[in-house]
Amino acid sequence: MFSVVKTKKIWFSVSGILFGLSILAVVVWGFKLGIDFTGGSLVEFSVTGNRAEATIIADALQPVLNDKPQVQSLGETSYIVRTKFIDEAKHQEMLSAIKKIPKMGEIHEARFETIGPTVSSELQRRAVWSIFMVLAAIIIYIAWAFRQVSFPLPSWKFGIVAVVALLHDIFIPAGVFAFLGHVANYEVDTLFVTAMMTILGFSVHDTIVTFDRVREHLKFTPKADFPELVDKSVRETFGRSINTSFTVLLVLLAVYFFGGESVKHFNLVLIIGVVAGTYSSIFIACPLLVVWNKLARNTA
Repeated sequence: MFSVVKTKKIWFSVSGILFGLSILAVVVWGFKLGIDFTGGSLVEFSVTGNRAEATIIADALQPVLNDKPQVQSLGETSYIVRTKFIDEAKHQEMLSAIKKIPKMGEIHEARFETIGPTVSSELQRRAVWSIFMVLAAIIIYIAWAFRQVSFPLPSWKFGIVAVVALLHDIFIPAGVFAFLGHVANYEVDTLFVTAMMTILGFSVHDTIVTFDRVREHLKFTPKADFPELVDKSVRETFGRSINTSFTVLLVLLAVYFFGGESVKHFNLVLIIGVVAGTYSSIFIACPLLVVWNKLARNTA
């Protein structure tokens, strides 16, 4: 019979490699921050008819902005232009410069956003604090929900293990986006933070379901062999976890491939996070309970 606990070295090794590569990517490349966190202006527009290359648009805007902006194609008809902070007058000059590009079709502006440096730095602080506050709240909640569990592990240890699994779930998509930011200019913005918070909620829910099964078995069979009890709990919740995650992934993949470009990166973060979260709930969190229990017994 398949045992997650007995094969834990395999799962820990896979996660360790992915986690290490993610940390390395974040440390070496960092994140390419969007204007939400750096401040600046963003113009999104579509073109009806002939289109110019993104490099041509950037060259046309350089004399207006005294700096070469970042121009990104969205699909087959739209562009996003990111530049330093500009006012409305400069915004109108930009649009005029784009319209004067030879053989350029009709321009239709979709949005114009500006964020000052003070607001962007405040958003950075709030984003970091919000993630730490959520992690702390999860530890407190699980410790309270599992307060009747005292043997073989106190309730707060369930919370710590859940947070360790959550760190795995958020660092892997973070590492992927650090890599994509380096090779494909993928940016991290407030939608990225929102996706991370969503991953935290989804993943801890999946972990708690399995932990709850462990708690029930401890309640009725407190003297049972703990590794076997954990394995039994995983087997009982395995199908539910896979089916739930699979249905969520179907929706996310549909939105990713057929939805709008503006939420494509948001969906990619969720897809990576759901896969990582499902994996950690089954193959990381529960085996960690067994490892911690064994270490506690050996040091007692």
